Amino acid sequence: MAGEAGERARDKTVFGHPRGIITLFLTEMWERFSFYGLRAILYFFLIATAAGGGLGLPKPTATAVVGVYGALVYLLALPGGWIADRILGARRAVLVGGSIIMLGHICMAIPIRGGALIWLGLALIVLGTGLLKPNISTMVGELYPEGENARRDAGFSIFYLGINLGAFLAPYVVSNLAKDGRWHLGFGAAAVGMAIGLTQYVIGGRHLRGVGETPGHRLTPGERRHFGLITLIGALVAVIAIVLWARTGTLTVDRFTVVLTVLTITVPVAYFAYILLGSHNLTPGERSKMKAYIWLFVAAAIFWMIYDLAPTVLNEFAASKTDLKIFGHRITAATTQSFNPLLIMIFVPIFAVLWVKLGNRVGAAQKFAFGLFMIGVSFVVMALVAHLAEFHKVSVWWLFLVYLIQVFGELSLSPVGLSVTVELAPHAFKSQMLGVWYLSFAVGDAIGGQTARLLKYVSSPVYFLTLATIALVAAGVLLSFSHRLRVLMGEE
Repeated sequence: MAGEAGERARDKTVFGHPRGIITLFLTEMWERFSFYGLRAILYFFLIATAAGGGLGLPKPTATAVVGVYGALVYLLALPGGWIADRILGARRAVLVGGSIIMLGHICMAIPIRGGALIWLGLALIVLGTGLLKPNISTMVGELYPEGENARRDAGFSIFYLGINLGAFLAPYVVSNLAKDGRWHLGFGAAAVGMAIGLTQYVIGGRHLRGVGETPGHRLTPGERRHFGLITLIGALVAVIAIVLWARTGTLTVDRFTVVLTVLTITVPVAYFAYILLGSHNLTPGERSKMKAYIWLFVAAAIFWMIYDLAPTVLNEFAASKTDLKIFGHRITAATTQSFNPLLIMIFVPIFAVLWVKLGNRVGAAQKFAFGLFMIGVSFVVMALVAHLAEFHKVSVWWLFLVYLIQVFGELSLSPVGLSVTVELAPHAFKSQMLGVWYLSFAVGDAIGGQTARLLKYVSSPVYFLTLATIALVAAGVLLSFSHRLRVLMGEE
């Protein structure tokens, strides 16, 4: 069914790609506008005093909250993929998820003092993104026939351009709207962005022509009742556990983030065990590919652990340690979050052509190793910059250089990771495997948010250099095993 839908969607092309890629490109662009707009100001909102309209959290706590928030966004991608596979289908899952995201931003935009609507809004955004993120990527993968790895890699790079166009515009627009304590106006802009994305998705849906319309393995009515009961019981147990914890007087935001970090790490471990130890009618080839995929997953988690410190540690560095002037024009600290997507938009076409030219001569493991190496080098530079900042404010162009180095790493890992996940996914776990890929983001974000606590005990240069060393060692290990991984993945 999915294959036939894909064939219909490929009838008409734009620059050699299915027309449906434009619809998905624009949907993801506006969803990312809402996501990155919020992310650019969330840390500053959390640490702002009550008089300044914020929640007044300590900086380490705010860093952990942003990290766990990012982790939960991606953690929920796993059940989001399962729900699409078994109940909604990818296309409806994207629509429902986007609607929930919009409601979350609306909650945060309501100008009421206190944190109740803020936490509710963040929870809704987490739930909605968990439905949208893995399934829109799955639909991109289904637009291309099996075996067209190079063209799929190029297609995901184009899709990635949409992500970064939204991410580029959002920090500047939202942070300027939110200046001088106008936080809720910034949150409102994120809600508007998601609304535009949903409208475009519905109007442009005809170009998808069946892709993602039906679940891959629809549940029977009995299975749906069973799933509903388990979900209800799970939710009740979670609520009761939190209430009991609160009654002990030991529940704090800090401790809650630590628990969620441990949970985030546990989930992918348990899920890989579930896939490999169960039968699920997996072929020997599928099992071999999954074993290789675990290596790539760990590499990606290390990458995101460093990369996703941008909205917290690097954002704080921009606010306190840099001269925020570009060509004589003063910018907000959050606007530095636009550097990365700007550079990605410049280099995405180059990398898309590069992967087609290289074909299968360079494997996924080698691309991942290069990505880890570059993210490590970026934090070596950051250690040097942090040392200079101990004496005087540094030029904002240093941060630009750090993001430039990270871009080369990201374009070697992230779009390739999406593509290789689709390629290596067992048939029974197609949509769910995109959720597993996003679990690498979750693990990295959760751990990264906790690593910022080290800044209480070590200097900034030591902190950056420690994380850089972890990435560089991981890159070396992955590269040394790259040939064996190519064999396991069937690339040789």
